Amino acid sequence: MPLKEKLMADMKEAMKSKNKVNKDVITMVRAAIKQREVDDRKELNDADVIDIIAKQIKQKKDSIPDFEKGNRQDLIDLTNQEIKILLEYLPPQLSDEELDSIVRDAIEQTGAQTKKDLGKLMALIMPKVKGKADGKHVNDIVAKYIK
Repeated sequence: MPLKEKLMADMKEAMKSKNKVNKDVITMVRAAIKQREVDDRKELNDADVIDIIAKQIKQKKDSIPDFEKGNRQDLIDLTNQEIKILLEYLPPQLSDEELDSIVRDAIEQTGAQTKKDLGKLMALIMPKVKGKADGKHVNDIVAKYIK
């Protein structure tokens, strides 16, 4: 089932079961999809939808430190719950071992040794892990290997 259809079916289910958080998260994702379709004047495929969901997860993760500074445990809990819901729509996330292997292969292919090589290294890695790993996490793993 295409992701957009799954989102619609899940939204109907969330409305029936009166699950407000699920409904709100799915509504937010569907609005982002609709906005992008209107902006680009084209129907989005699953890869495009995954890209939108990954961006939403990143935005939510980026907001958590601000909530921590403000001692807003309620918002931290809600945001973590929303991230968990969004992750259900992404392909299975890569483990640290799998990411490590992809990074080592990319280093071998590019001969990268210093931070100056980071751009071409990430250009090779990111298409392979798109939607399956957070860019910041990939960057942290790459940092272990190049100085």
